[in-house]
Amino acid sequence: MGTERTWVIRVGGRDAGLIARRDEPDAHWIEHFYLDPALQGAGIGGEVLRDLIARHDDGRPFRLDVLQGSAARRLYERAGFRVEREDAVDAWLVALRG
Repeated sequence: MGTERTWVIRVGGRDAGLIARRDEPDAHWIEHFYLDPALQGAGIGGEVLRDLIARHDDGRPFRLDVLQGSAARRLYERAGFRVEREDAVDAWLVALRG
């Protein structure tokens, strides 16, 4: 994971999580997204996603995969991600840009 594509999320002057993006020729991949459980549900995750997408919107889609049953899936769907494919374990989501 390259540090130039990994960001620490700071809330109230303290480290609260991180998000990492990997670039591929055809898409940006959100590789890791961790947020302190005490801060989840307060709109911070959605704000972080919107900011990341706005800063790197060059027309390529954003993609990620999430475990089936994960509460994070609702966050991603609210941010505009849609299911591209899924199996018994994972769901692959995409947010089209441009």
